[in-house]
Amino acid sequence: MNTRSKLIALQAISTKEVRRFTRIWVQTVLPPVITTALYFIIFGNLIGPRIGKMNGFDYMEFIIPGLIMMSVITNSYANVVSSFYGSKFQRHIEEMLISPIPNYIILLGYVSGGVTRGLLVGIAVTGVSLVFNPLNIHSIAVMLSMIVLTSILFSLAGLINGVFANSFDDISIIPTFVLTPLTYLGGIFYSISMLPEFWQDVSLVNPILYMVNAFRFGFLGISDISLWISYLISIGFIVALYLFSLHLLRTGYGIRT
Repeated sequence: MNTRSKLIALQAISTKEVRRFTRIWVQTVLPPVITTALYFIIFGNLIGPRIGKMNGFDYMEFIIPGLIMMSVITNSYANVVSSFYGSKFQRHIEEMLISPIPNYIILLGYVSGGVTRGLLVGIAVTGVSLVFNPLNIHSIAVMLSMIVLTSILFSLAGLINGVFANSFDDISIIPTFVLTPLTYLGGIFYSISMLPEFWQDVSLVNPILYMVNAFRFGFLGISDISLWISYLISIGFIVALYLFSLHLLRTGYGIRT
């Protein structure tokens, strides 16, 4: 395929993925916005005043970046895992794999859909946060770059889950037993400096901790983790998951029978 044909194929896959979740936005975009608004009300307005300051900031202001990042992570992941497994279940993906479309174009098409949904939900959640607290941005470059990198990473992770899933139940196992615990323990609601030294060391194994802290630095200018380490880990995971995803598509693992 020439470059123009590849771009057309990428546009077609991306457009299909975006239309897929925008058609049912009441089920895909609205629920996380409502859920996050409840977090703001319960943790920010009701519990926050009892907690007081967190690293020099009001508790509401402290948790806003983490809640935005949580919504981006879960929606980027959910969009790709459900879409890819649906294509595999209905055997649409086989048609693409035997077509002249390069595997990396197929991969980028699915990831673009996950990133679009993740960023759209992130923007909506950010808008809701303005109702509860003024928006203060320390570094827009850090904020935007980290949220895009995080969305790409978990879109790739969702595709890998979709490849290995053998039933619709399988696409909920990783989000329920792995992604949700890592997200809640990723420093969204607290600073790891509050933890005993042993648990601080344990927390450093959680990759989400680095992304949440880097994103919080973009908002507030504070982080429990070195910013450059956060970028290094995020990019490293993206490269590893991209190569693994590409390998799975090339071999047709779990797809070709």
